[in-house]
Amino acid sequence: MYDRSSEFRRTGILKMEFRPAGQEDIDNICELVASAIAHMREQKIFQWDEIYPTREDFLNDLKENSLFVGLVEGEIAVTFTVNRTCDPEYDDGEWQYPEEEYRIIHRLCVNPEFQGRGVAGRTLRHIEEELCRQGIGAVRLDTFVENPPAVALYTGNGYEKRGFADWRMGRFWLMEKRL
Repeated sequence: MYDRSSEFRRTGILKMEFRPAGQEDIDNICELVASAIAHMREQKIFQWDEIYPTREDFLNDLKENSLFVGLVEGEIAVTFTVNRTCDPEYDDGEWQYPEEEYRIIHRLCVNPEFQGRGVAGRTLRHIEEELCRQGIGAVRLDTFVENPPAVALYTGNGYEKRGFADWRMGRFWLMEKRL
């Protein structure tokens, strides 16, 4: 049996492949997210539930060609959405780069089996490189203030807090990074 962690121990990073998600990925994405929600609940992080995100959210992302997956050894290790869509609360952000063309990262979710192996950081770098290739100057996102691993991921990768939004599950930081 292949030990997924052997390559990580040897090289420090997993070999990842990123691609647009397809209809055939939706069931796996929903299972991954359900597993991540259960894992977050074990850590007392109550940011997502049965109301959000839903299968419908991912199907809408798929229709808009904004849903992506990152694979390790053919298995979905991460899913994420990148687009210009945002809730009205984003209007309250104190954006540092309002003149820059920007995109927003939504629903970045790492399969718990792959957490702690650099998948999220690798995914952010991939997203940022792709956006730079497209001439995009900034990236924005929101993250639950009561999710310390996510806050550390984003601040550790150069994202700066630009305000907050209060949604159904609590307070979320609005964050931004110039590319």
